[in-house]
Amino acid sequence: MSARAKPRGYLNPYVSGGFLGVVLFLAFFATGNGLGASGGIARILVSVEDRVVPEHVDRTPHLLAMAGGDTDPLDNWIVFVTIGALLGGFASGLLHGRIRPETQKGPRISIGTRWFFAFLGGLVMGYGARLARGCTSGQALSGGAVLSVGSWAFMFAVFGGGYALAWFVRRLWI
Repeated sequence: MSARAKPRGYLNPYVSGGFLGVVLFLAFFATGNGLGASGGIARILVSVEDRVVPEHVDRTPHLLAMAGGDTDPLDNWIVFVTIGALLGGFASGLLHGRIRPETQKGPRISIGTRWFFAFLGGLVMGYGARLARGCTSGQALSGGAVLSVGSWAFMFAVFGGGYALAWFVRRLWI
């Protein structure tokens, strides 16, 4: 018998979507805010930046709003949502036997190439999240739930862009 536990199957996507809708409703109801992650990550990075180069933070209006003077950028609800999402994802993976070091890739590319494209994609998505003033979860879930036209346009652009780009990167997977 293998020392590694057999992973359990995933939850039905419709049931998961229903649970996500309930969590989103409860977030709006309890806090008056939706869900998202880019704001929390930005605040964590600004906290590090404020410890390393506080003069720069105090001269930059965007950063000053989060960490200027005695303001602690980590003293915000979105930081706790971000940390909770990371810890919850880890706990779920641990409970369901899905935590193991692996790199999923297509048969025609090396692990190094896969990591390069993953890093490049992360940079593009991170920049896009800041440019769009929210990550896909914040834009699609929270913005979409309140029928924000900008959020709906963003999501159509994300899916359209992903579909258009898929032809060019298909060799990474097939």
